[in-house]
Amino acid sequence: MRTTTPATAPALPGPNPANPGGLRGLGSLGSPATALNRTLAVTVIGSVMAVLDMTIVNVAMRRLSQSFGASLQTIQWTATAYTLALAAVIPTAAWAMARLGAKRTYLTALILFTLGSLLAACAWDAGSLIAFRAVQGLGGGLLQPVGMTMVMGAADRSRLGRAMAVGGLPILVGPVAGPVLGGWLVDAASWHWIFLVNVPVGALALALGLRLLPPDAQTPRTGPAPGTGPVSATDPAPGTGPASGIGLTSGTGTTSATDLLSATGLTSGIGPASGNGLTSGTGPAPGTGLTSATGPTTAADPAPGTDPTTATGRTAARLDLPGLLMLSPGLALLLYGLARGGERGDLLAPGALVPALAGAALAAGFVRRALTASAPLLDLRLLRDRTFAAGIGTLALFTCGYFGAMLLGPLYWQQERGLSATAAGLLGVPTGLVVGTTMQFAARRIDKVAPRRLIPAGIAVAAFGMALLAWQTGVPGVAPWRIVASAMVLGLGVGVVLLPTMTTASRELPGDRLAAASTALSINSQLGASVGTAVLSVVLGQAGMSPAGFRTTYAVAATLLALAALPAMRLPGRRQPA
Repeated sequence: MRTTTPATAPALPGPNPANPGGLRGLGSLGSPATALNRTLAVTVIGSVMAVLDMTIVNVAMRRLSQSFGASLQTIQWTATAYTLALAAVIPTAAWAMARLGAKRTYLTALILFTLGSLLAACAWDAGSLIAFRAVQGLGGGLLQPVGMTMVMGAADRSRLGRAMAVGGLPILVGPVAGPVLGGWLVDAASWHWIFLVNVPVGALALALGLRLLPPDAQTPRTGPAPGTGPVSATDPAPGTGPASGIGLTSGTGTTSATDLLSATGLTSGIGPASGNGLTSGTGPAPGTGLTSATGPTTAADPAPGTDPTTATGRTAARLDLPGLLMLSPGLALLLYGLARGGERGDLLAPGALVPALAGAALAAGFVRRALTASAPLLDLRLLRDRTFAAGIGTLALFTCGYFGAMLLGPLYWQQERGLSATAAGLLGVPTGLVVGTTMQFAARRIDKVAPRRLIPAGIAVAAFGMALLAWQTGVPGVAPWRIVASAMVLGLGVGVVLLPTMTTASRELPGDRLAAASTALSINSQLGASVGTAVLSVVLGQAGMSPAGFRTTYAVAATLLALAALPAMRLPGRRQPA
């Protein structure tokens, strides 16, 4: 049962009394609305840049193969390297925010991503391009979770819905604009421009971030941040931490669908980049821009507009090195094994099974450490919270079914119906628009209705839409508009589920646990999408790329979506307090 400390007084404009001389709050940034708008301006630009980069690069896989004289399997490592770098860096997000502050961490991520883009544009062979894409991934893995933590820290209760809706804009822009922009750049200019386009955008985000984001605090904390050392008796009590929020993504992984999809090489109608006609990537790019709400505020909470990770000061955070050496390589190996198994249509092949088992063993070792250590890298005790555990379970099954099925649409249109990649991408635009538009509505509604009413209803709609896709794709020569309409029904449900579930899972967590929650949700979504992509690739490979095979695979995906309703029924049955 959750307990919170009642607020005795509202936060007042001006410097945070818990942070004298450190982080400047409303006194330097103006009203709460102004502080929120400034933070959103920076983080949305950064998120859009990362989302567009993923979708643009996937369009250019074949052109890159031709330009470097390398096989598609070799060039596919540009996506693999990006995703593995994401997996390695995401576990450090909470520690980095505690050690450096959210603003410094976010600006560092922008620099890494922009520098990686510039270097990738100057690549001289496939090997150098792969290495520079890994540099991009190190920045991209921090952009979404850190950015959305800052956004939710700048929002007070009355502005949470708006903040989540605006923060979800990349999911609307990425799937629609990415394939079109990428195709135009490759056809009208050269492959260099798919990376150079990020440089001015990154420079703009960096300049705005330096000017608009709230400064980080300098006052040392009386106790270390989670995952950074022994807990002090003077650490803030649960419920008295900063009012802040978290982000999942992607990278798509994009709030986004694109973030979680794009590493597969199949986002928005882009065909596979591997030789077997199945999936071509390694799984989702985490930290997708999916947002969540804040825990109950108290008199000790910082004023809106302050950096949630530093409102009470920072310590010289000590990294949980043993945990990092287990979790980061474990995630990378597990995702690599799943991706290779999906591409080959055989999860038991040695090249897939060995790294997957090694990664799972390392991850299991980390779980044991996280449940016994006093200050682990990632606090898995969060799962003792019923609402957070229900949210994790719901998102794991839902991302497994939904993002895993994203490989099916492009393959159906190109392999079964003989359409071009551009035409297949355009047929996916209506679904992207529906998801983005519905998400804007649902992000606001979750503050007003009971999660147990809204989220299971969205899951039911999504499962119904996926079942319609199974039915329609199983009919030879079916009219294309029927498949597009079915996918739009799916999109309606998806938009209702993703952001509201993220919000509900973390809304009432104490502020000092939000960074750990953000990291856990990011890893959860990446693993869910990777498992779904691998499993559905194997199912399609066994069933065959025929109408009957697509029907079977879509039916499996619909079943996974429907199963997500089981943990969703454990979400709160009453509207959560504002």
